[in-house]
Amino acid sequence: RYSALVQECKMVPVVEPEVLMEGEHSAKECYQKTSDVIKKCFEELILHKVDLSGIILKPNMILAGNKAKDKISNEEVAKLTLECLKNSVPSEVPGIAFLSGGQSEIEATENLNLINKYNNTDFIMSYSYGRALQQSALKFWAKDIQNIEGTQKIFNHRAKMNTLAAQGKWSKNLEI
Repeated sequence: RYSALVQECKMVPVVEPEVLMEGEHSAKECYQKTSDVIKKCFEELILHKVDLSGIILKPNMILAGNKAKDKISNEEVAKLTLECLKNSVPSEVPGIAFLSGGQSEIEATENLNLINKYNNTDFIMSYSYGRALQQSALKFWAKDIQNIEGTQKIFNHRAKMNTLAAQGKWSKNLEI
């Protein structure tokens, strides 16, 4: 209902069905639960007559739980995430802005980059990171609260790296 009200006010709702990475679950379990949650979310959006071409979806990537014994590669994260979205998200949805979901800065950037390299959908794939965008800048700033310029430089670098990843143009050799 919130999304419908947002659209009635001529704004774009950000719809955030997130499956957390806390736990011992496998990537396969994350895939299934994420798929179920996204499909149910779209059932409700359609029920409330939300214009799907006027939303941004903000989901998690497909990851094994942070306490899982068996992790998957970045390539598998990208491929499973794309497969899940292709099978769960209606094609009218124009954009997907990923959560970093507890990933490290580099991991979130690398996964987004690979998703965009492999993206064979019409979805625009971008980021809406919190921790994976701000963590290094906050750590730097905590050491010297007066060094605003240095903090901004670190934050701007991270933003640039993620923007390149959103275009599939990032590589590790661009990191400081």
